[in-house]
Amino acid sequence: MTATDLFFSALQSLRANTMRSVLTALGIIIGVSAVITIVAIGAGAQANIEKVIEQIGSNMLTITPGQSRDGGAAQGAGSRPTLTADDADAMKVVGGVLAVAPQVSGPVQVILGNQNWRTNVNGITEDFFQVRGWKLDKGRNFEEWEISSGEKIVILGSTVAEKVFPGSDPLNQIIRIDRVPFTVVGVTTAKGQSSFGQNQDDIVFVPLRAAQQRLLGGRLIKPDSVQQIAVLARTAKDVRVVERDLAELLRDRHAIVPGRADDFQIRNTSEIFQARAGATEVMTLLLTAIASVSLLVGGIGIMNIMLVSVTERTREIGVRMAIGASRTDVMMQFLIEAVALSMIGGVVGIVLGMICSQLTAHFAGWPLRIEMSSILLAVGFSAAVGVFFGYYPARKAARLDPIEALRYA
Repeated sequence: MTATDLFFSALQSLRANTMRSVLTALGIIIGVSAVITIVAIGAGAQANIEKVIEQIGSNMLTITPGQSRDGGAAQGAGSRPTLTADDADAMKVVGGVLAVAPQVSGPVQVILGNQNWRTNVNGITEDFFQVRGWKLDKGRNFEEWEISSGEKIVILGSTVAEKVFPGSDPLNQIIRIDRVPFTVVGVTTAKGQSSFGQNQDDIVFVPLRAAQQRLLGGRLIKPDSVQQIAVLARTAKDVRVVERDLAELLRDRHAIVPGRADDFQIRNTSEIFQARAGATEVMTLLLTAIASVSLLVGGIGIMNIMLVSVTERTREIGVRMAIGASRTDVMMQFLIEAVALSMIGGVVGIVLGMICSQLTAHFAGWPLRIEMSSILLAVGFSAAVGVFFGYYPARKAARLDPIEALRYA
């Protein structure tokens, strides 16, 4: 028999038991789709992290309160208000610093007529958007005098603007934030979800002093304290030197003597995201390995069904041998059936995995990145599973005695 004859004969045998063939291939389908989806999710997460690093740059430092000691007990990061707006002002004169953006934040209620929206407020300075890589879609940024005087003006995140002002221009409109009237002067450009899956546009921005004194002061923070200071170095090469100089400045301002723990933490944002990317990669590899187990289970299912098929078709095998089919022909037919089952499952699994990846990327707000290597690996692994788990049943079929096979009832 020619290779073409063997191939079509194998397909005919599979069509004769369509439901059994589908159920047998199901393990391969699930395994392949799971592997492709997991790898795509991991690659999408990596791409999202790369996008965030590109947006904020690799030259940003984040300073938070932390590791202060109260009665001998070390406090965690952000647990005490050890940073102030004056600290941020002092950082501006440090060599290599391009911009400094102190901020405070907390939950608030935005009210306009019968519209009521729960969101977060960020008290910021005029340098915030430059440091954090935010852009304005409408309106203007805060001015320095508005920050220092605590003017009651607000910049809305795009989500808040859409919810509170559906279909209308929010500029110069007055809203109430926790019952305090604020005039809208700008709307930010949509940023989408963060790498944590949070909606970055569900937020409002007010001048730092307005947040400290009118909204959050006495409730969440002390009047002059800040919860975080973001510092933008002039270049990525300056980051290490700036980090060292900022630490020395804060130790001097906070009267921290040698040997005592710092009451602040300085973090290199690029390193944080790179560490997160490494953790994501490890998790992706682990989940891929777990999903690959279902491919092995699918292969065992193929072997089981092929062994049953050999028993059921014993008389057919005897007839084929009696009319001239060689043992090699019989072995190749059953091996082709096993590989075809596995490959069909692999192709369906690839399509299903791509669909699942697109849905996941859509709902997570991540860029879709389906790795060609995962598709090639899935196809190759499917073929290998078919050959490996189909070899023994095929060899068993080829070794049947034709006379005994013809006697099989």
